Amino acid sequence: MTKPSIVLVHGAWADASSWNTVASELRGQGFDVLAPPNALRGVEPDAAYLTSFLAQRTSGPVVLVGHSYGGVVITNAAGAGGDVRALVYVNAFIPAEGESIFAILGGSGSALDVPDPTTVLDIAGYPGAPEGDAEAFLKADTVYRYFAQDLPKAQADLIVTGQRPITLGANAAPTTTAAWRTLPSWAVVGTDDLVIPEATQRSLAERAGAKISEVAASHLSMVSHPETTVEAILAAAAHAGA
Repeated sequence: MTKPSIVLVHGAWADASSWNTVASELRGQGFDVLAPPNALRGVEPDAAYLTSFLAQRTSGPVVLVGHSYGGVVITNAAGAGGDVRALVYVNAFIPAEGESIFAILGGSGSALDVPDPTTVLDIAGYPGAPEGDAEAFLKADTVYRYFAQDLPKAQADLIVTGQRPITLGANAAPTTTAAWRTLPSWAVVGTDDLVIPEATQRSLAERAGAKISEVAASHLSMVSHPETTVEAILAAAAHAGA
């Protein structure tokens, strides 16, 4: 079997370090693992960057993995750069053409789908923002109660401290290409996820025809229960390298 490269794409309020345990395990098994930065600025530019990264930084088969908003990015990028053979979604959005994060979360019961977003988010402007756009940060209480509720307090504290914001525009922008329509997919569903509720994750994964595994974990299942994510990636890698 040819070992594919594993490319890990983080989501909102995170950076590549969210994959540290998963990446270490996969590297220990002999895989080439890359975790590129995700700018969290917008679906189109974020997907374009990942496409360029795949084209220039990988050779041979690739398993492309996305967490949360990273699922949107890999969905839009997988068909345009690199030899992507399989997709893995971890507590992730798996949008169809025309769908946005706001549309998917609307009415889902998500802790972020509330009448007044400023009760769970801090909104701040940023230089060069398109008119009407802004950055969204998680309030500390949102991290502790809804985002990382199964992590130790000290670890959640670091998430509060180092979180990278996502723009409102990235949440509102529609998907243009759904790579899961042509690529085999795997999905890890966090049954205690309060950001993307279990039912929403499962519905998206089933629509994509993904092979589903579940774990009793928060939105950050790859941090709190990394073994489930590793198993899904290994399954996808076995297919991609066959």
